[in-house]
Amino acid sequence: MIEPIESPTPNVPNAAIKADVPFMRTIKSYIKRAGRTTTGQTKALAELGPQFLIPYQPQMLSATELEALFARPSCIGGDFNKKIVLEIGFGMGDATAHIAKVLPDVNFLCCEVHEPGVGALLKRVGEENIQNIRICAHDAVEVMENMLPEQGLDGIHIFFPDPWHKTKHNKRRLIQTPFVAKLVKRLKPNGYLHCATDWEPYAQQILEVLSAEPLLCNPALTQHPELKGYAPKPDYRPLTKFEKRGLRLGHGVWDLVFQRHPA
Repeated sequence: MIEPIESPTPNVPNAAIKADVPFMRTIKSYIKRAGRTTTGQTKALAELGPQFLIPYQPQMLSATELEALFARPSCIGGDFNKKIVLEIGFGMGDATAHIAKVLPDVNFLCCEVHEPGVGALLKRVGEENIQNIRICAHDAVEVMENMLPEQGLDGIHIFFPDPWHKTKHNKRRLIQTPFVAKLVKRLKPNGYLHCATDWEPYAQQILEVLSAEPLLCNPALTQHPELKGYAPKPDYRPLTKFEKRGLRLGHGVWDLVFQRHPA
């Protein structure tokens, strides 16, 4: 779950949901959550962290350095023929591990600060021998701004960010115009941004924000006009247990897949 926090800002009157709700002076991709790290997660952090954890450093990586993050002990350099996808906020990592196994020819750089979640994903990585995942246990906004080069990513995944249901809290949402404008510059031409949410007002806001970004286009408008801008769930994204429960109760889930315009 992705939960931005803010620096103190003036109170904003309640209003209808808009694409450009007041943006926070300082936005982060999370808030610290309580949670107990299990013995297995702690062991995974200690044993697998040195190989799969990428330390945050406020220094921009080159495209070659970004690829080299995925070097394996038996290889010289990185897996240079593989695409790189950034995942922002993976929770406990179940969907991330599934997607990494479904797409073995894609490397995944995953940002999450919740230690039990990081430990849980590392545990899956070790148990299932998943080699195409690297984790940066740091705020994804700072990672994006200070480490990731422009046009260095083939894709970006943001699944089920915190919807901040109350209107007065809409300004805390991650998907807003200033953030997206910076984020999509990290995509290569024809790279994609895939968001998913189970909160319809947030889905509407995300659709508005992404549709207004000049570097992006929405293939679903022509490929699936009946969905009115939303996309069918890609096969690689699994249904979470919460999503399955929601669907049984008649709740909706909205996927949005936008593409950066060719150069």
